[in-house]
Amino acid sequence: MRLGLVALLVPDYDAALAFFVDGLGWRCTEDVPQGDKRWVTVAPPGGGAALLLARAVDNQVRAIGDQHGGRVGFFLTTDDFARDAARIEVAGGTFEEAPRHEPYGTVAVWRDPWGNRWDLIESPA
Repeated sequence: MRLGLVALLVPDYDAALAFFVDGLGWRCTEDVPQGDKRWVTVAPPGGGAALLLARAVDNQVRAIGDQHGGRVGFFLTTDDFARDAARIEVAGGTFEEAPRHEPYGTVAVWRDPWGNRWDLIESPA
């Protein structure tokens, strides 16, 4: 087995595609109409699990940006922290802190445009 997709609640498919594809340089791997919803997946250029962009409806709307109860729920790894941090900010992400150095690498918490908390991590050389 391997983890293939993780769902991310978003308010709008196209805004999420603009952030991940146009802003961060990810690939849209699927965008299939399904009546009043779509099956939309995006994948980072370096591989790993892809995201299923799930447009929130009804009671799901209140969970947008807080899917993990305030914890960091997504971990994005990089081989160039400064490059990717700059790209995240230009795309509309917001860093909560300056990069810090931990035993596992350089890391900083950032939020996507909907408030979800992510770690950007560069492993030590």
